[in-house]
Amino acid sequence: MEKKEYIKIGQASDLADKKERRLYRFLEILPGLLSWGTLGGVVFLSWLQPVWIAFFIIAFDIYWLLRTIFLTIHLRSCFNRMEKVKKTDWLEELKKDEAGFEMSWQEIYHLIILPTYKESLEVAEGTFRSLSQINYSLDKFIVVLACEEKGGEEALKIAREIEEKYGRIFFKFLTTVHPMDIPGELAGKGANETWAAREVKEKIIDPLKIPYENILVSVFDIDTVVHEQYFARLAWVFLKTADRLHSSYQPIPVFNNNIWDAPAFSRVAAQSSTFWQMMLQERPEHMITFSSHSMSFKSLAEMDFWSVKNVSEDSRIFWQALLFYDGRYKVEPLYLPVSMDANLAQSFWRTVLNVYKQHRRWAWGAENIAYALFGFFQNKKISRRAKLFWTFDHLEAFWSWATNALLICFLGWLPLALGGQKFNVTVLSYNLPQITKFLMTLTMIGLIVSAIYGINLLTPRPKNRGFWHSFLMAAQWVLLPLTIIIFGAIPGLEAQTRLMLGKYMGFWVTPKERKIGEQVN
Repeated sequence: MEKKEYIKIGQASDLADKKERRLYRFLEILPGLLSWGTLGGVVFLSWLQPVWIAFFIIAFDIYWLLRTIFLTIHLRSCFNRMEKVKKTDWLEELKKDEAGFEMSWQEIYHLIILPTYKESLEVAEGTFRSLSQINYSLDKFIVVLACEEKGGEEALKIAREIEEKYGRIFFKFLTTVHPMDIPGELAGKGANETWAAREVKEKIIDPLKIPYENILVSVFDIDTVVHEQYFARLAWVFLKTADRLHSSYQPIPVFNNNIWDAPAFSRVAAQSSTFWQMMLQERPEHMITFSSHSMSFKSLAEMDFWSVKNVSEDSRIFWQALLFYDGRYKVEPLYLPVSMDANLAQSFWRTVLNVYKQHRRWAWGAENIAYALFGFFQNKKISRRAKLFWTFDHLEAFWSWATNALLICFLGWLPLALGGQKFNVTVLSYNLPQITKFLMTLTMIGLIVSAIYGINLLTPRPKNRGFWHSFLMAAQWVLLPLTIIIFGAIPGLEAQTRLMLGKYMGFWVTPKERKIGEQVN
């Protein structure tokens, strides 16, 4: 099979060869098999071998404590570095370091693709307002507002209003309309982005003969408010990166646009995602692309753009590049935030459902395990070491996502409940709850750290919010244990189960709200 073929796989049914299709299908089953095997095995062994499980529980709790400390150190380090990056004038840094670059930063074109569906004018305008206020010249900016035909006339009306108001401030502005029901496509963000990229290539980039290697592509959700230093920082990191054409550039996603209006559980879920991304900025060897990010147009064009067949296009593009370039691809951290919306709907329970659906969609990124592992079998040029690293890293990440919170919350009681009278009279049985309670109490340091950094990441308190709301922003972290189960483990397990059973998900667009309307009880 040729490289160009297997990097475009969406699911097992795309493969014509029966052996390859069976292999791919097994790899789709693998994440759910590992997660359910772990949970089922723990329950069974708690009855059959409670002593073994008791020692496993203690070891697992110690591991979780050490992991919490380890990640907390990374969170602190990233926060300090982010604050330093935010305070630096990166346009001045570009000018100062220009002599040492292989090309001038003024030769860089910035292509910004903003997929939109049915978002309001208020949401879209916030994004364009931030673009108009950045600390960078706009005369090399090509902005594409990528609409969906199924968004209807109202979406096109909003696009026309945006183009009329902001289109003239950029070098070029293009509105694209992605048609409905294109054969072979899964309706979603990836297909829209690819349509938009091909349109801008045909209508602007190629006619103007702009070198592909001089173009940086930034794909943002329509609610993304960029930091004023984003593009200067991006250009500086791009020019400083040795293998810059084979790299993606990842900012830190924060969810501050409507954070003061969102309910507590939504804020905790959103900021937890931010903290995880911050920790990864300190461990770039583990990073894959997430949501809003940037990359070279040259590499993107060589790969024929994003996948049009899968849900998790924002992470798939990393795996696609890793396979296409024979393992020669990485993600560079930017240590600079971009702000998006926290989940917010017109009612409490609708917000609950939206948060759950969003995290289930993110958890559907488990589909990339099969994609990557199958690609590793096909690509003989990627080193065995790299294959082993990414296999373990990716499998462990999704296994932890679906199981760890459940193991922490319920595992300690299983041997006592299922181990029988013989186990319950042992000293180990008596001490097990005490040991686990002590170890889990120590991990509460993670809650304290989360509260501190959660407050520091907030936008200034609105005038219509009193000091009491600032207190709630810290107190909300008591919801973390419940949040990581309801909006972490359960949607993670559901996504893996769907994948295991071949119940493939479609793309779900997260609704954008900025203010709570009337609550529906």
